[in-house]
Formats: sequence, structure tokens, C-alpha cells
Amino acid sequence: MVKVLNILDKMGLTLQIVKTAFAASLSWFIASTLLQSEYPYFAPIAAIITVQVTVLDSVNKATQRIVGIIGGVFLSMLLGHWLSINTFSIFLVIMLGMGISKALRMNPQIISQVAISSLLVLAFGHTEEGYAFERIAETVLGSGIAVIINALIVPQNAIPDVERSVVRYSRLSADTLVSLSRLIDSSSKRKQFGRAEVDALIRESADSRKALDLAEQSLKYNLLLTHKRMTLNRLAVHINNLESITIQIRGIRRSLADLQKVKPFRSAFAGKEQLQLAMEVTANCIDAFGQSVVDSSEENIVQLKKLMRQARLEQDRCLEYLKDIKSPEMQRDVGSILTDLKRILAEAER
Repeated sequence: MVKVLNILDKMGLTLQIVKTAFAASLSWFIASTLLQSEYPYFAPIAAIITVQVTVLDSVNKATQRIVGIIGGVFLSMLLGHWLSINTFSIFLVIMLGMGISKALRMNPQIISQVAISSLLVLAFGHTEEGYAFERIAETVLGSGIAVIINALIVPQNAIPDVERSVVRYSRLSADTLVSLSRLIDSSSKRKQFGRAEVDALIRESADSRKALDLAEQSLKYNLLLTHKRMTLNRLAVHINNLESITIQIRGIRRSLADLQKVKPFRSAFAGKEQLQLAMEVTANCIDAFGQSVVDSSEENIVQLKKLMRQARLEQDRCLEYLKDIKSPEMQRDVGSILTDLKRILAEAER
């Protein structure tokens, strides 16, 4: 099945396009046979508009279209008793329909639908008996069919995207911490010390949150993927862990930037290599944490625990150098880095 979908996708026939075409044709068939409408255009049109990437989006589109067409139909029926179809009546009905919808703070999609349905009902409602109510029935039918098809035929599962995002996020977090460790020997006093790397990590954090939000939307009203909710909840917790790790990395960057202004640290601090080693080993823990989140195999868990024991050992060794620091300012900054590294391990251990 996956291979077939990949072949169709390369041909430009994405799953959403196929589902849209199927929903439109099925809506036309049911509307023409069940409602026996001579021109059941509204059913396939509603289906085309309603099929979206997620079932939640489809439900929202269906709701917007149904509310819009009902509003437009009743407005045209109300004014149609006194107005015939002409330039002035078209102007008045569309202006009133859109104006009332806007005043009620309706969605822009609903406002447009009110205008379209108002025009069509005003144009054809006088000549065809039952036209207005047929259009409502067709819209409800087409929208309902679209939602059902979108929910039952290979519904979107965005969880793999979240898992890939977690791996990217954890790997970039590890790379950022390593890049900061390599700046320990730098003699630069620039305020932008390590800022570009941390900014890139913050952007990755935002991308991971977006992937998570999309996955949460894909599971709403999606009966076939309800068993995935626990997996998604677990991934959400781990993204929160990575966001906390990002906060610690930002703190480390600030502390390192401050230390670059302290002459004893740049010239005489003997614990530089040990601090650098502690940061690199801790970075390995972050990467291993991301791998264990996506693949919780015994091998990955054992590897993570091994790296964490090593990281704690290297961090503890850094404490031996604190007693030799004479500058209170330097002692606070180095201590702050070690505290942040410890917190990173605490997040990975969760």
C-alpha cells in the first residue's frame, strides 16, 4: 500500500487529491440518486472544499460551509419576498450578508460562503421550488461524505514527523552544546559569543512544537488512530524535556560569554579541558536521549544510562577545580555552568 501511494505521489496524485476526487464523485452520485436533484452541484463542491490535510480541518471546513450556506439561504429567502433579481438586489443581498457575518465575527470562509449562497438562491430560488433547501441538504451531504472519507481512508498520521523532529531537535541540542564547549578556549570577548548556534536551536524548538501541534490536530476526530494518543502524549512530554534542555544550554552560553570577560579564566584556569570534556559527554547524553525516545530498545536505554554515568563522573571532576578559583565572579559562572549541565542530565533521565 505504501509503495502504491509513493508511486501515485510521484505522479502528482497525492492521497489528498485522490480522496478529494472520490468524495466529490460519491457526493454527486448520492445527491443525484437520493435527493434526485437535477443539478446537484453543491454536494461535490462542498466535498472538494471540505477534504483537508487533517480530519479536524475537514470538520472545521464542513462547519464553516454549512453555517455559511444556511445564513445565505435564509437571508435570500427573507429578502426574496420583496426583491427580484437585478443589479440592486444582488448588491444589497451580498452587502447585507457579508456585513452581518462580519459583525458577528464569523470566519472569513463563512463570510464568503454567505455571499455565494445568497446570490445563487436569489437567482434561482424564485424559479425552482425547493431550490434553497435542496442546496442546504446537498452541502450537508457533501461535507459529511468528505469528513467520513478523510477519517476512514488512510487518515493522516503525523506522529512519525514528530519522532523525526525529536531526533533532529536532540541532535542539534547536542551539537550546540559541543560547539559551545569548543569556544571555551576562545579569546573572543564578543557579546554574540555562541548566539547564532543557540538561535538556531531555538528555531528548531519552535519547529518541533509545530510538528507536535499538527500531530495533535491529526488525531482529533480520527477514530482509526486513537491508539496513537498515548504515543503522542509521551512525545509531548519529551519535547518539553528538550525545551528545558534548551533553556539550560542558553544559560551555559551566557555564563561562557561572561567568563570570556574574566582574565583569570582566559589565561590561567586549569579546569578548562575538564569542563570542555564534561560538556561534550553531556552532549552525547542529549543525542542518546533523542534516540531512546523514538526507539526505546534495551540497547538504546542501556547506552543512555552508560553515557549519563560517564557525564556525572566528568561533571563531578570539574568540582575539584572550583576550590582553586580565587575570583568569586568566576566561581559563580563556572558553578552556574555545572548546575546547568546537571539539570540537562535530570531532563534526559526523565
